Amino acid sequence: MAQAARLNLRMQKELKLLITDPPPGVSIPMLSESENPSSSSLSNIEARIEGPEGTVYAKGVFTLKIQIPERYPFQPPNVTFITPIYHPNIDNGGRICLDILNLPPKGAWQPSLNISTVLTSIGLLLSEPNPDDGLMAETSREYKYNRQAFDQKARSWTEKYATAEDTGKINNCSFSTIDPIMV
Repeated sequence: MAQAARLNLRMQKELKLLITDPPPGVSIPMLSESENPSSSSLSNIEARIEGPEGTVYAKGVFTLKIQIPERYPFQPPNVTFITPIYHPNIDNGGRICLDILNLPPKGAWQPSLNISTVLTSIGLLLSEPNPDDGLMAETSREYKYNRQAFDQKARSWTEKYATAEDTGKINNCSFSTIDPIMV
């Protein structure tokens, strides 16, 4: 019970930080609706992240699902992309290959990190993919050896799935609807 109370308190503080000082390009829709989130919304958070300017993801708005485990902050949050994205470090299920989303020894998660740090790191990953540690082997190869084809597909997916007008429809989009020709 004490662990649940500590988690609730920590999450309230983190969500307050996201309201007052969100990472660049990030919004948390449920925080816009009320500044006093319920405890159920503390463990399941929806975030939106804008594609960084000057990248193939620019002008895109990507929805992420953040699930907070009971042992948070001793375990990292589970973060997945709901919006389909063509990226070497994000697979077709929305899973993200990012060291701070995993526990040591393979990962770099530390209890001192927070949701804001995670969202900032995901924004940086959109700016600078790491094809040498990719989840999608073919996408990683394309990024490294045929950058023009990669850029074209990534822009196309961003236009198709992550346009600002479609933000309200993103939750209804599933990865099974991805056009196989584009893959």
